Amino acid sequence: MSQAYPSLLGMTKTTVKVVKPSFRCGECGWSSAKWVGRCGECQQWGSVEEVGAPRLSQIAPVIPLTRAIPITEVDPSTTTRAPTGVAELDRVLGGGVVPGAVVLLAGEPGVGKSTLLLEVAARWAESGGRTLYVSGEESAGQVRMRAMRTSADSENLYLAAETDLSVVLGHIEVVEPSLVVVDSVQTIGSALVEGTPGGITQIKEVAGAFIRVAKQQGIPIILVGHVTKEGAIAGPRTLEHLVDVVLSFEGDRHSGFRLVRATKNRFGPADEIGCFELCDTGIQEVPDPSGVFTSTHGEPVSGTAVTVSLEGRRPLVTEVQALVVPTSLTNPRRVSNGIEFSRLAMILAVLQRRAGVRCHQMDVYASTVGGARISDPGADLALACALASAMGDHPLPEHTVAMGEIGLAGEVRRVADMERRLVEASRLGVTTAIIPQGHQIRSSDRLSSQLQIIEAPTVTYALNLLDLKRFRE
Repeated sequence: MSQAYPSLLGMTKTTVKVVKPSFRCGECGWSSAKWVGRCGECQQWGSVEEVGAPRLSQIAPVIPLTRAIPITEVDPSTTTRAPTGVAELDRVLGGGVVPGAVVLLAGEPGVGKSTLLLEVAARWAESGGRTLYVSGEESAGQVRMRAMRTSADSENLYLAAETDLSVVLGHIEVVEPSLVVVDSVQTIGSALVEGTPGGITQIKEVAGAFIRVAKQQGIPIILVGHVTKEGAIAGPRTLEHLVDVVLSFEGDRHSGFRLVRATKNRFGPADEIGCFELCDTGIQEVPDPSGVFTSTHGEPVSGTAVTVSLEGRRPLVTEVQALVVPTSLTNPRRVSNGIEFSRLAMILAVLQRRAGVRCHQMDVYASTVGGARISDPGADLALACALASAMGDHPLPEHTVAMGEIGLAGEVRRVADMERRLVEASRLGVTTAIIPQGHQIRSSDRLSSQLQIIEAPTVTYALNLLDLKRFRE
């Protein structure tokens, strides 16, 4: 046997591993052995794609063209912020736009995204920088009409109405702008990628191309994004991870007040807001928005309380209103506008259990003034005071603010930046402030001498201070 088959002698047994194809969701990373049209984890349609198994043995190292250097040798002047000309937007961005940064601005239809960015493009052009505005939703004539109406036209502002990715990249090469605005990323498509513009594959390719251009040439690019009916940014979730800054443009259709909120910012604070007002002549900045979120009453009205909420580093004086009425329904209504529903339900439970407020047979309505959305827990005490005031039909004293977070045991907890809140309240003429215990308030020239600060350890103590006693059974 050994002479007849000499080639078999000394042969070692090898195992050939067959790599089976696998499929993975581009949204959440869920994997499957076979292709399916809908992801089994995030329920997204058309996001499952075939991926090959990595074969690390075939990847050879490549000599890099540029060497890695110590971080101390990196020149920080290459990333100096440049102001956009819109102070409220610069506040949200952290002082201006960073060269090579990709910013995603998302908002509901008609909220004013295109108007704001056309204003940004015009002011950037007026300061001497060349700007390229790419419109995939409107024609050049339509954009020109809006620019004339809002006085947002400049010779350094270049306009291109294109939807093909290759053509848009060509415009960037020819114009050589220092700022690019793309309105919107869902309308731009590439002929080299399957799918229609706005699809998951197309959005990934388009966003990736713009990000490469921004990083290689150091050009800041602002992308406009659509939102779904649930309020989330349309497209794959990876889009928000790829860009540097994600801004949310919020506002009520029935009000001209608008808020730009940063939900992600690699170069600055991620919780700052900018305030604007949409009018016939375009969009205007609102540097002092405190008066927008309060109403003027001829005489004291029950069910209203004022607080100072903190949005990022900006204190906002906000009015909270509540209405409590008897009901014949088995399940009383609980309606909130601008206030988290779970927060309202928790405060009602604390008031009933710890302070004796009996609202279980009442319809309760809670709202903010001016379309404000309060997510700051420091507004809990003001909401509790408004509910108790509405329950007993007893108005709160004038020029009074209440600030503090309410715990499940009925205690009033401390909140951040109390001194900054008090300074804002004092600036607007507040004379009494109900705050939690334990805050070390330093004497400041910015605090009015007429401001009386009262510390309340519990919500019951605060209600007694405000003479809200007739709601108890």
